[in-house]
Amino acid sequence: MRKTNFKIVGKWRIWFTFSMAIIILGLGFMATKGLNMGIDFAGGTSVVIEMGSDFNKADVDAVVKKYDTNAVSSKVNGTQLELRSQSLDTENTANLVAELKTAYKLSENPVISESTIGAAIGAEQTSGGIKAVLIASLLMLIYISFRFRFNFALAAIIALLHDILITLSVYAIFQIPLNTPFIAAVLTILGYSINDTIVIFDRIRENLKSNKHKTPEAVADQSINQSITRSINTLATTLFTIVAVYVFVPAVRDFALPITIGIISGGYSSTFIASPVWTMLEKKMIEKHTAKKKAPFKAAKAK
Repeated sequence: MRKTNFKIVGKWRIWFTFSMAIIILGLGFMATKGLNMGIDFAGGTSVVIEMGSDFNKADVDAVVKKYDTNAVSSKVNGTQLELRSQSLDTENTANLVAELKTAYKLSENPVISESTIGAAIGAEQTSGGIKAVLIASLLMLIYISFRFRFNFALAAIIALLHDILITLSVYAIFQIPLNTPFIAAVLTILGYSINDTIVIFDRIRENLKSNKHKTPEAVADQSINQSITRSINTLATTLFTIVAVYVFVPAVRDFALPITIGIISGGYSSTFIASPVWTMLEKKMIEKHTAKKKAPFKAAKAK
């Protein structure tokens, strides 16, 4: 069987440019349009209405848009309509439900649930989500530094930051609403991405022991080639599952969508971002170590 021999690390400019293009575009959208904060963060109203039977969502959306053009609607369990809005007040919600009752001959009380989230609660959830991501990243940095070396840990954290920025950029570019499930999804993405990165780093550590004469770039490429099949298989099987959940379980799409984006980004960053970054850090460490060794000889010659 022919072994794969991809040269990945040497082409780091291509991989970095590709990622930076997406991130810069995303940051541009964030600066001009901002992130589309859902009601979980910005505050608003969530209403679930029992329609009684299957319904045409486009027709229902036409009615909803009369009351709030920015409302987000989704079909739940085939016969239920979930509405999320930042501007629907109690009176408009009642009028909307009344119109739907007349148009679709709904039951006397079709509202299954109605909840309102204040802006203060949304701000608290935003703060809590950011803290959760920061604490998770710090613990990962400590763990990887302990298990490997600080160079590995720093490269892994940079790759995780890349995954978060890519996911946020996609949300900013396409103005996808951010809600509470996004935070849970980001933490899941971090766990998946760091696991994939550690698999490659583990190979690098083992190959460093048996190939001390090789350059960091050569060791990294060797390790990537040894683990790339496993990484692709893991990525593919995970994606099949999460995409199926996104398509067939609409109720959890707020969770499944960011995970889908993050898993693709995580699989990419483990190979094309983390490994080249580690190589750069390792080269700098070797250069510093070599310079320190040469320093006493230079001092002796000067005397």
